[in-house]
Amino acid sequence: MDQDNKDTLQRNLSNRHIQLIAIGGCIGTGLFLGAGSTIHLAGPSIVLIYTIIGAIVFLVMRALGELLLSNLKYKSFVDFVSELLGPFAGFILGWSYWLCWVVIGIADLIAISGYTHMFFPHLPSWIPALACIVIFYLLNRLTVRLFGEMEFWFAIIKVIAICLLILIGIFFIGIAFKSPSGDVASLGNIFNNGDLFPNGYRGFLAGFQSATFAFIGVELVGTVAAESKDPFKNLPKAINNIPIRIIMFYVLAVMVIMAVIPWHSINPDKSPFIVLFLFAGLPAAAAIVYIVVMTSAASSTNSGIFSTSRMLYGLALLKKAPNIFTILSKSSVPINGLRFSCICLLSSVILLAIGNKNIMDSFILVSSVATIISLFTWFLILLSYIRYRKKYPKRHLESCFKMPGGILSCWVCIIFIAVAILTLTLQPSTRIALYLGCVWFIFISSSYLLIPKSVKTDWKALINKSLN
Repeated sequence: MDQDNKDTLQRNLSNRHIQLIAIGGCIGTGLFLGAGSTIHLAGPSIVLIYTIIGAIVFLVMRALGELLLSNLKYKSFVDFVSELLGPFAGFILGWSYWLCWVVIGIADLIAISGYTHMFFPHLPSWIPALACIVIFYLLNRLTVRLFGEMEFWFAIIKVIAICLLILIGIFFIGIAFKSPSGDVASLGNIFNNGDLFPNGYRGFLAGFQSATFAFIGVELVGTVAAESKDPFKNLPKAINNIPIRIIMFYVLAVMVIMAVIPWHSINPDKSPFIVLFLFAGLPAAAAIVYIVVMTSAASSTNSGIFSTSRMLYGLALLKKAPNIFTILSKSSVPINGLRFSCICLLSSVILLAIGNKNIMDSFILVSSVATIISLFTWFLILLSYIRYRKKYPKRHLESCFKMPGGILSCWVCIIFIAVAILTLTLQPSTRIALYLGCVWFIFISSSYLLIPKSVKTDWKALINKSLN
């Protein structure tokens, strides 16, 4: 067993790590894989959808930032939720967020295996998934700085890919490129002759689910804040840059895609980033984008392994998970949390060994479950902020990173979250995920009720001791 001389997480992530992790969190697998289904549902109004969600995400992250910087003993949002909303909320949030990243990791591993078939069609599907789990386990156990380096380069690859796509798309528009099917690249394709809502309000609202999933992971910067060298400098910078990243990586990217490919010609079951180059008759470029999509999925899996191990560590410190998860390696890595999360991810290997699964069907179902848990996470962050303003007015006055709009902005975001949850009832596949999400919350709430009252009393005392 790896033993440790240090008993806390180490602040070994530099500014460039935090900034690129934040960028990587803004460019999730949901953008590369899920944008096609969102465009299929919403048509040109996807631009409005990404803009609205981007504004909400920015406000939620500003609330998260102010809360984390108000007390550097907060190691993640589970800590301030536990203190401000109580042990019950912290218990449900911690385990739900852990589950969220596990199911995202499973979906990403299935996606990686599926795309690997393009290059190695005879390779058994479970081998790429198992290889990724082993590699990421070995790398994550070394040091948090190595995780930062991996995400730094993963993020750079994603940024370069999107920038190249935008530049190539603009070039196609400039020369009025005509595809083999006869469609001409034009800005007019974006606006669809003035019909921004071709599928009506139901299509517009239904597009919010897959679009919201694309932003899952942006809150990861809050999890890594506990291991940042200079959180007062790095965290505000990472959060304040979110709007420009959303405009560039989401709004501008999908506008370029729809300008080159008319929205109704986009296959919802394929990545529009890959389809764009196939549409232009450039299979070699499409093959490169396949690799980028796989890299994005690998990055998401890597982030999930990191996040879940830290979440289990935080829960164990508050006695909401077995004490074995508090053990740190010599490199200050929560080694048992890392092992347990990787073992759970092995279920993807079993699924792939049993038989081939449709990538997009699995992706949509899992992404919908993850979206529900992420919206729940954002909701508790906002409620915590409202409670923080009432409980610690002095901290808010002294804050150098106040949330714009304060409590009013919180309520606007909460209304959006309620509407977003309702949109999950519009499609059969997302409706199933909503039912599964309800089953999970019933299960985890029931588990809390089975915990002895004396243990819950100890939780409150421990929270007050460790965070105040």
